[in-house]
Amino acid sequence: MLHVSILLLAALAGPSRQAAVRQFDNTNLPALRFNADGNFKITVFSDMHFGMYSWLPRGQKEDKKTAKVINDILDYERPDLVVLNGDLINGDGTFAHNSTHYIDHIVKPMVDRKLTWASTYGNHDHQLNLPAEGSFEREHTWPGARTRRMVPGLAAGVTNYFLPVYPANCDPDNVDGGGKDCAPELLLWFFDSRGGYYHSSVDKTRTPQPNWVDSSVVEWFRKTNAELKCRYRKVIPSLAFVHIPVNATDAVQKHWDPTRHPGINDEVGVAMQGQGWCPEGKHDWPRCKYGGQDVPFMQALAQTGGMMGLFYGHDHGNTWCYKWTGDVQGLPVPGNGMNLCFGQHTGYGGYGDWIRGAREIVISQDKLKDRVFESHMRLETGEVVGSITLNSTYNGDVYPVTPNQKTYL
Repeated sequence: MLHVSILLLAALAGPSRQAAVRQFDNTNLPALRFNADGNFKITVFSDMHFGMYSWLPRGQKEDKKTAKVINDILDYERPDLVVLNGDLINGDGTFAHNSTHYIDHIVKPMVDRKLTWASTYGNHDHQLNLPAEGSFEREHTWPGARTRRMVPGLAAGVTNYFLPVYPANCDPDNVDGGGKDCAPELLLWFFDSRGGYYHSSVDKTRTPQPNWVDSSVVEWFRKTNAELKCRYRKVIPSLAFVHIPVNATDAVQKHWDPTRHPGINDEVGVAMQGQGWCPEGKHDWPRCKYGGQDVPFMQALAQTGGMMGLFYGHDHGNTWCYKWTGDVQGLPVPGNGMNLCFGQHTGYGGYGDWIRGAREIVISQDKLKDRVFESHMRLETGEVVGSITLNSTYNGDVYPVTPNQKTYL
């Protein structure tokens, strides 16, 4: 631990000291596995927005409070995996020479606790002064980063990949001990919804980047999932993470009920993939409200057997889950029972004063056959709210109403 702490201090000192931390090879991390008790816990931090107002004392105060939120929640929960679900850095408020350095502050709580993490990138992670590729490289200067890049090409974005989770009694890394015969019990899919602006280090032209999961990624997802199904000869239960919600979330929002979908619902009219883009692909906000570019992604998710849930952030004032089943008015894609879930705004950066926290996901291996898992919100106060069981009767079951609390800098 002392060795890692020294490296962290060196990293925060500035770019001239970075050679010391570029020794970690995260390609050989131990496989993710269920615990001996049959559970696997995920903590999801969304919309941290480190670096907002980076030129003001206020920005430093915000980042310190956000770091405290992350540290406290990790001490409460001790997850098996941390998911950083987009808008890690407020790249439109940082400078080119140090924008990716905020990664060091973000991952420090995990590094200190020897936890492992995986990221998606959001619209504020794709900015003129913040290259998403740079954030990806910076993550891998620290031990424990599982963020991957499995789809090449500029149009794909960066954080498109999957992570398998194996049963507790089977270690795929132990080939001599029979690990080669291990089959994953769970697949975790990660997608880059892009947005923001293309990075430019030359002419500083603000060119909007599409804010949906690219068609090349959708094709990769379909093909890879089919290959995994064939390889293991079974449908593997899955969860997916992306920063910007899909249009289905906007369509089901009108059916939100505070007792059946506990959470905050303060932002009516979801900020979704394809928002601000015309059907022909031109960015023209506010004339074009929604261009439909996320339909192929929604179709791929809805047609994937075993897909149990899609988790996102982006709308800081929404924190509910809804089971997307069958036809929904105004939506061209029928749902397959996948749960659509917002996270909890984690950062003191970004808009809004809704209480900060994280979404917690608890998957029990013995419940996967029924496609059932649990979730709740862990708030910065330590309080747990919005505990739900995402099963076949969710949308009909009644839960306590989540209080709409606020916290201030």
